[in-house]
Amino acid sequence: MEKVKCLIVGSGPAGYAAAIYAARAGLNPVLYTGPQPGGQLIITNEVENYPGYPEGRNGPEMMEDFRKQAERFETVIRNEMIVKVDFTGPKHKLWAESGQEIEASTVIIATGASAKWLGIPGEHELENKGVSACAVCDGFFFRKQKVAIVGGGDTAAEESTYLAKICSEVHLLVRRSEMRASKIMQERVLNTPNLIVHWNTSPEEVLGEDGVTGVRIRNNVTQEVSTLEITGFFVAIGHQPNTGIFKDWLKLDDSGYIIAQPGRTFTNIPGVFACGDAQDKIYRQAVTAAGTGCMAALDAERYLVEQGY
Repeated sequence: MEKVKCLIVGSGPAGYAAAIYAARAGLNPVLYTGPQPGGQLIITNEVENYPGYPEGRNGPEMMEDFRKQAERFETVIRNEMIVKVDFTGPKHKLWAESGQEIEASTVIIATGASAKWLGIPGEHELENKGVSACAVCDGFFFRKQKVAIVGGGDTAAEESTYLAKICSEVHLLVRRSEMRASKIMQERVLNTPNLIVHWNTSPEEVLGEDGVTGVRIRNNVTQEVSTLEITGFFVAIGHQPNTGIFKDWLKLDDSGYIIAQPGRTFTNIPGVFACGDAQDKIYRQAVTAAGTGCMAALDAERYLVEQGY
């Protein structure tokens, strides 16, 4: 059994930021990257809203910068998943997919969340070529262009009105005859002149080769099929936090996000901390994830001092 002071589960901005701070604090962190080293930014072409990169940065390259900085301070990084945990005792036990058992004095969870996708033709093939699951991240690239967005909840309402501020025309595709969004969000949608709502409408295929050129849609009532000419296609049907292995130990909300103490990263288990999109369903930005990663490392350091480690 390997014994560590600080084990970080997950990479991405939250995990790597936690590693940098934990390593500089002398916690000798060990980080398990999970199935997608670098998190969601690995599948993001351009990141233009992260401070310190005035010309923007390719997502995978940015995550490589984060990784190198963590390694510079001697973080041990392993490209593996944690597949099982046991938080019954004062020392926390975790198992990697290789079978390695780890006993950790503190655990920082930075497993993130994954966007939910529709699973229609063209969606995966044109991801990062006009298909996106984050309007705030990628909407800037579609200034003064026509785009479509799918969803009927608050996220779709918020992101469609955001897009309407920078795009010439926004088509909101709602599969039912009404939205699930709150009343005030629906009013904003309906009162935005360049935001066109298509009720009872489902997308069937995203069109294009090197980039999005349109989306084929079907009216769920009349079954009529038509094509919208667009250059951007946004999916806003929610995210799924990657917290399944913790559900028997940590308090989660109804959507599966880890519940942390307000303004802190403490979970209901002493010595276990949560950061990034695994506990944040509101902002979901790289910079906020990195900020909570820093917080988790500082909380872990203080916890260890209080415990006399």
